[in-house]
Amino acid sequence: MPELPEVETTRRGLAPHVEGRRVAAVTLRRPDLRWPIPAEVADLLPGQRIDAVRRRAKYLLLDTSAGSALLHLGMSGSLRVLPATTPVGTHDHVDIVLDGGPLDSGRLRDGARDPGRVLRFNDPRRFGCLLWQPVGVTHELLQGLGPEPLSDEFDGDHLFARSRGRKAPVKVFLMDQRIVVGVGNIYVAEALFAAGISPLRAAGAISRERYRLLADAIKRILLHAITRGGTTLRDFLSPDGAPGYFEQELSAYGREGEPCPNCGRALRHAWIGQRATVWCTRCQR
Repeated sequence: MPELPEVETTRRGLAPHVEGRRVAAVTLRRPDLRWPIPAEVADLLPGQRIDAVRRRAKYLLLDTSAGSALLHLGMSGSLRVLPATTPVGTHDHVDIVLDGGPLDSGRLRDGARDPGRVLRFNDPRRFGCLLWQPVGVTHELLQGLGPEPLSDEFDGDHLFARSRGRKAPVKVFLMDQRIVVGVGNIYVAEALFAAGISPLRAAGAISRERYRLLADAIKRILLHAITRGGTTLRDFLSPDGAPGYFEQELSAYGREGEPCPNCGRALRHAWIGQRATVWCTRCQR
């Protein structure tokens, strides 16, 4: 599943092509993805200018004066800005037709008019979603979420305070979206490795100082992953079609049985919280 760096990479790639553009039409080729697509998407979005493309956790929001289209990429979803004449693929479920931008004015070199652009949502497995958030309302999927990991609200003191009395493994604690949003399995594994903390250790047994190291590792690794384009996992490509490159730099995730980059001991694998987990039993305590 695309994680925070992949979603942020998508947001940054889309924003220059989408912000300030007006929605001419919305084409829904099916009535649902993971959940039914609300009527407001087709009824209220056309005619609106997209004022901003925001990210909250792993959700993208297209903000307009009428409300926000709320999107999640699910397991295999992707968003592309394409020429309107681009042939529709089997899993191209939604087109948001864009109008009113410089790309749609003037003529091309051969004299033909620019056909305009569409924001196309492709989702082979249909685990993604397209929902609607009215103005002044926080969608129920976004309620109760913890701080963004790259914000000033998130630090070691926050993790220490929220972890007191918790017996669950620290990996499970970190993947609780009420604690911090968007730090999924890959980046939790990498941050715990960088901070030298075992994913099995009880969250409540970790000191404030070690949580400060962990919070710093999370921020550093996420920021680096964003600059490198995210992590390529089978289906993910950035909006310009280029794959992410962070995967080849992973220290722990997906490397079970391989030597630890630090000490050479074989990395161990187990299931924690129903998620595959890899760590070094010597370097992570």
